[in-house]
Amino acid sequence: MPKNIDLPHEIFAPIQKLAAERNTACYAVGGYVRDLLLGRSNKDIDVLVIGGGIDFAQALSTKLPGKPHVSIFKSYGTAMIRLPDLELEFVGARKESYRHDSRKPLVEDGSLEDDLARRDFTINAMAVELYPNYGTLVDLYQGETDLENRRLVTPLEPNITFSDDPLRMMRAIRFATQLQFTIDPVTLRAIKANADRLEIVSMERITDELNKIILAPKPSIGFRLLFDTGILHLIFPEMAALQGVKTIDGLSHKDNFYHTLKVLDNISGYTDDLWLRWSAILHDIAKPPTQRFEPKIGWTFHGHEELGAKMVPKIFRRLKLPLHEEMRRVQKLVKLHLRPIALTKTVVTDSAVRRLIFEVGEDIDALMKLCRADITSKNELKVRRYLQNFVILEEKLQAVVESDRVRLWQPPITGDDIMNYFGISAGREVGIIKNTIKDAILEGEIENDKTQAWDLMIKKGKELGLTQS
Repeated sequence: MPKNIDLPHEIFAPIQKLAAERNTACYAVGGYVRDLLLGRSNKDIDVLVIGGGIDFAQALSTKLPGKPHVSIFKSYGTAMIRLPDLELEFVGARKESYRHDSRKPLVEDGSLEDDLARRDFTINAMAVELYPNYGTLVDLYQGETDLENRRLVTPLEPNITFSDDPLRMMRAIRFATQLQFTIDPVTLRAIKANADRLEIVSMERITDELNKIILAPKPSIGFRLLFDTGILHLIFPEMAALQGVKTIDGLSHKDNFYHTLKVLDNISGYTDDLWLRWSAILHDIAKPPTQRFEPKIGWTFHGHEELGAKMVPKIFRRLKLPLHEEMRRVQKLVKLHLRPIALTKTVVTDSAVRRLIFEVGEDIDALMKLCRADITSKNELKVRRYLQNFVILEEKLQAVVESDRVRLWQPPITGDDIMNYFGISAGREVGIIKNTIKDAILEGEIENDKTQAWDLMIKKGKELGLTQS
């Protein structure tokens, strides 16, 4: 006997009424049905209308309060209505396939069965009938069983599903990460076999899925799957290169790939900030090219933070990530990620903390989160000791911030002030005076105060042979 599903949202009543007036079969399909069965909220509802969705959406709009705007995408045969608390997309039943060398699908009219068969996974290939049999679950591929078993399986033979739309391989890994489902072994083998088909997919679409993996509660699940299927080697070879351990004279270094995943999972417990998570991914990205073995010392990675910061723009460009503020922030965090850890190994002076805050600026909290996440070791005593020292550094940082207003440090004396007072042009003397004032504040010799800085400016100017103009 067909299962009946309770549809909680009030929008389904006017959709059912319009479908009855037009005697048009229609269904809620895909992710909304999946999440309804999982008890997850979903503000995106896809409505499949037999015979076409655009005209149906236009007619529905006239019956809704405020007659909301209908966005029409003729090339895709879809229409969208945005309401305050959800987004409705209407589409006709269709068949869809990709030519071997094309990123764009061939779309044809089809039946409900055709439409469900073309979907990526059985858990997304279910529908709930809105008319004529309101609430009836349509589950042609045992999607509900796969939901219960927390398993990802393709409706059709997986080589067909992935060859038709290679991005589905990234989606499989994304869903496995977000939902913490397993991928069916046959489906997983097909991903490995078809990984190179991703070459026909635009990098923007690939990176969109990658970012969704990164924003999952435990991103390491996805990155392990990307590595094991060979996809990571194709889309992000610098990260794949982190994997592996070398041993010389009985001395080994840690596997930097799995260390990076641990740092990423750690920081994901602190923040949903995508770019801070990217900083965790990239913080050790230059360890392979900086790796050296030094007798009696072991493995070193000197300068990996500087080289890593230089690698960030190239990686961002290739992955089609933003190249402005977000990239510069990630660069800064990669470059400075060793600094707080280094401070925990010595007596922490106020001046050292001031210099760190001055250099990092408004990203100091992000840097501290990154560094805390970077404290990983199988030796629990070692981790505990590092964390205790880190807490001392955080307390010192907070005390310095509260005492001398250096957190968002701006020079109390500007270059224009110096040039106007002494009647000089921009040049060496201006830079010397500015740096003298900055160093004096950071070393605690004077307060972050314009009067004290002004007196020091006059004194240093005299030493340079300058007088008031």
